[in-house]
Amino acid sequence: MKVIGIDPGSRVCGYGVLESRNGDVEHLASGSIAPGQGLPLYQRLKIIYESLIKVIGEHSPEAMSVEDIFFAKNAKSAIKLGEARGVALLAASNSGIPVFEYPPTKIKLALTGSGRASKSDVQRMLSIILGVSGFETEDASDAVAIALCHINLSRIESRLGKEFTEPRKRRRRFTLNDLPSKG
Repeated sequence: MKVIGIDPGSRVCGYGVLESRNGDVEHLASGSIAPGQGLPLYQRLKIIYESLIKVIGEHSPEAMSVEDIFFAKNAKSAIKLGEARGVALLAASNSGIPVFEYPPTKIKLALTGSGRASKSDVQRMLSIILGVSGFETEDASDAVAIALCHINLSRIESRLGKEFTEPRKRRRRFTLNDLPSKG
């Protein structure tokens, strides 16, 4: 299975392409797309889209994994991030690639065993698993981590079923307010 991971951003968009064969994972490519901060947003998004289409065309991935939306303190930044995610999703859709989304804590958990791992912990684990000593940017290493997360979780799902990769739902506890009133 060949997977492209995307760490979306309107200023820098990271990508990483991995291939999984017979239990081994190979790092094929990674990098970042930095259109230039002086350009208007619509032009940066166009450059990101065209660059992602080019990377997809070069590597022909079977799936795309993208970091899911997280809560941001700055609403304007969150909107720009959402627009960059939309461009990545559009590139996948136009290329006929299914998209899988993972929250940051799930990505860290799948790689390090801790959902609160630091970026350096994630990069250290990537270098151990893939044998890659360094990445061009943090965005590129994040994208590789997102791709590796999808590969790892896909393996677990295919062997054990989806219920092992999804968090359990909490049961609702009953309180006195749930009892019917007399009256």
